[in-house]
Amino acid sequence: MAEAGTGFLEQLKSCIVWSWTYLWTLWFFIMLFLVYILRVPLKINDNLTTVSMFLNTLTPKFYVALTGTSSLISGLILIFEWWYFRKYGTSFIEQVSVSHLRPLLGGVDNSAPSAASAANGDADSSRQSVSECKVWRNPLNLFRGAEYNRYTWVTGREPLTYYDMNLSAQDHQTFFTCDTDHLRPADAIMQKAWRERNPQARISAAHEALELNELHVFVQLLLHANFSCFFLWYFCRCATAYILLAEEEATTIVEAEKLFKQALKAGEGCYRRSQQLQHHGAQYEAQHRRDTNVLVYIKRRLAMCARKLGRTREAVKMMRDLMKEFPLLSMFNIHENLLEALLELQAYADVQAVLAKYDDISLPKSATICYTAALLKARAVSDKFSPEAASRRGLSTAEMNAVEAIHRAVEFNPHVPKYLLEMKSLILPPEHILKRGDSEAIAYAFFHLQHWKRVEGALNLLHCTWEGTFRMIPYPLEKGHLFYPYPICTETADRELLPSFHEVSVYPKKELPFFILFTAGLCSFTAMLALLTHQFPELMGVFAKAFLSTLFAPLNFVMEKVESILPSSLWHQLTRI
Repeated sequence: MAEAGTGFLEQLKSCIVWSWTYLWTLWFFIMLFLVYILRVPLKINDNLTTVSMFLNTLTPKFYVALTGTSSLISGLILIFEWWYFRKYGTSFIEQVSVSHLRPLLGGVDNSAPSAASAANGDADSSRQSVSECKVWRNPLNLFRGAEYNRYTWVTGREPLTYYDMNLSAQDHQTFFTCDTDHLRPADAIMQKAWRERNPQARISAAHEALELNELHVFVQLLLHANFSCFFLWYFCRCATAYILLAEEEATTIVEAEKLFKQALKAGEGCYRRSQQLQHHGAQYEAQHRRDTNVLVYIKRRLAMCARKLGRTREAVKMMRDLMKEFPLLSMFNIHENLLEALLELQAYADVQAVLAKYDDISLPKSATICYTAALLKARAVSDKFSPEAASRRGLSTAEMNAVEAIHRAVEFNPHVPKYLLEMKSLILPPEHILKRGDSEAIAYAFFHLQHWKRVEGALNLLHCTWEGTFRMIPYPLEKGHLFYPYPICTETADRELLPSFHEVSVYPKKELPFFILFTAGLCSFTAMLALLTHQFPELMGVFAKAFLSTLFAPLNFVMEKVESILPSSLWHQLTRI
């Protein structure tokens, strides 16, 4: 009974809303009819005559001022609408209309999901959308001192945004600190250093931590007079201080590598010590987790130093050993560093083996995974591929597989092809990326463009086929084709991650709202009327009178027909009411 009563109330409410949606037209015609009937008592004809006489006495300067003011106001509205659209991606007038006026008029937002649909899986889709917009640490991020700062010295531009560096500071505090740092003076200093905004203050704090650590070692040696104790304390030096100096103070990769090797000695000693004590309590376990993160980070950066210095095989070995030693630490995405190094060695069979492990439906995708898979399949056919021959004979099975792989990669991140085809200029990649966004495309193309150029015909195949992806994706993107729908939050996040001098690539392109086009047309039209009225006042007056007479001609014709059909006695009685 309760469900039946609820259903009846919903139907009644919908009927009322429907009636008020369409009854306003009836009320409008009734009001027009009443105004026409009461035109004599209300002296509407006399008032119209007075108004027309007043308008005839106005000079052309008044009309110039009127149209000019209208053009100015509509222009200001246009500027505000355009600014609001560029900043928030929507029209201010449209947003106010939808959020405030539509409920008053009885409108229903059809895009709002119902409770039943939410229960059937919309919650999972929303969670997936949130995860798609998560900002990730760039596995191939550059060194601040040796690369980012050198770019600033040469160009005078800052390649990193405050938002990006703030995320890095949060990562460092998460990976390199723990609750027991306050018990060790050097680690306590580094805990404050990771929160410091000024680079010079961070570097000074790292040096202070190292000096304090050496003093602590000397004191322990004097107190214990035991060389085994000295050995233990020596190799438990502050590894995070060396990490900070290698990242920010070293001006070359060679200097950074030397500092990371010192950090490795200290990190290994701390790791072995905490590994023995990890089961003695929660604090020791947290410290061991921190020491593990520090050791993995150091080894990964050492492998990247070897890769940048041309020792690629050594870098590959270090990455493989690291992945075997710590298989559960997938947050660093070391396999993407390994893929790039293997492509440099042109070890395509090893690349395929890595992809077979990580290009799995249950694992999160990335541009590196998708585009590397596309590159391997394109490599098998690209050297002999010709668009003219393919249009005549059709695509072979291998060519079809390569094209499908390219379409899959482009659907995942549609920004990458413009950078690979050099249709858009590259910048230094940020320290954090947004998957499926412009920041990820820059990070991928910055390191992998050379690998695509090395494969003969691969870029030609990409150029001929990548735009065909957009014919396969539903529009307006209610659902994805091979992946989830493209998230709508990428543009905002990319603008925060990428420097202001870079033009952010946006997909899908947002159409201009109706009210921006309307105000632009209104501003242009009124400005043209103001100019014409100022230059040709008499001719515009004749044109305005002809326009108004033409506009009211149908209404006069209808009124004459109504007066001729209805008896005059009826009109006389109605006007006396």
